[in-house]
Amino acid sequence: MRWSASGRSQNLEDRRGGGGGGMIPGGIGGLGIGGVVLVVIFSLITKKNPLAVIGALDGGTAAPGVEAPITDPAEEEKVLFIGAALDSTQALWARLLPTMGAEYRDATLVLFRDRTTSPCGAAQSATGPFYCPGDEKVYIDLGFYQELATRFGAPGDFAEVYVLAHEIGHHVQRLLGTEEAMRRAQEQRPDQANALSVKLELQADCYAGVWAHTAAQQGRLERGDVEEGLGAASAVGDDRIQRMGGGSVNQESWTHGSSEQRMRWFKRGFESGDPKMCETFR
Repeated sequence: MRWSASGRSQNLEDRRGGGGGGMIPGGIGGLGIGGVVLVVIFSLITKKNPLAVIGALDGGTAAPGVEAPITDPAEEEKVLFIGAALDSTQALWARLLPTMGAEYRDATLVLFRDRTTSPCGAAQSATGPFYCPGDEKVYIDLGFYQELATRFGAPGDFAEVYVLAHEIGHHVQRLLGTEEAMRRAQEQRPDQANALSVKLELQADCYAGVWAHTAAQQGRLERGDVEEGLGAASAVGDDRIQRMGGGSVNQESWTHGSSEQRMRWFKRGFESGDPKMCETFR
C-alpha cells in the first residue's frame, strides 16, 4: 500500500510501555532495586511491559502505574503507517456520514503492549483489536499484526489496514445508531444475539471495503493489496478459528461470521464503494 508519512496522527494515543508509578526506592512487588533494573533491561529486550513482567513474577499483584509511552524505533514506521491509514479512513467517513444522516467525529486509536484498560474492560494482546463504544476508541496491540501474519497466515500491510478499517466501521455504526439498535434487539431476542452480532461484524467488513474502494481510486493500492485484505477477512472467520482450535464448526456460536461471509461483504463494499450496499440487517 502506498502512503506518505506526515508525522503521527493527532488521533493516536500511544500507551506502549509501562509507567513508573510503582518504582519506589524499596523495590516493587518484593523485588529489590537490582531486580527492578534486571526487569527493565529484560523488558527493553523483549518489548514487554515492565509492569506485566513484574506482575508475573509477583503472582499478578504488581502495583499499578501510570501509562508512560516508550518510543520504540523499530516500531515507529509501523506507528506512522497505521496512523496514516487511520487519518485516511476517518477522512472518508467525515465526507460520507453527512449523506447518511449523521455527523462524523473522529475516533481515537490506542496502541498498547500486553495490556491496558478501557471502559469495555481489560484490553489484552490475547483479545485482539476491538472498538469500545464507551470511549469511542479503537484498541490495538501492535503484536497482533505479527500474530495475524504467522498464526493466521494473513501477512501484508493491507491486511493490517483492513483490521483498522473494520474497527473504524464499528465507530461508524456507533454514530449512526446501528450498534445501539443492535444491542436493544439482542435484549429483546436473546436467542438471536449471536446472529445479530454477526450482522454487525459483516457490516463493519463491508464498511472496510468501502474505504478500500476509495483508497484504490486514490491510487494508494498496490498489486496484491486486495488479496491481502480478503486473506485477512478469511483468516478471522469464525469457522476457520474454530477449526484452528481443534474443535468442530458450530454456526450457532458464531459472532463474526464465516470466512466466506466476511470475504463476500468486504468485497461487496470494495466493488461498490457505497455504504448503502452494506445493509446486512435487511
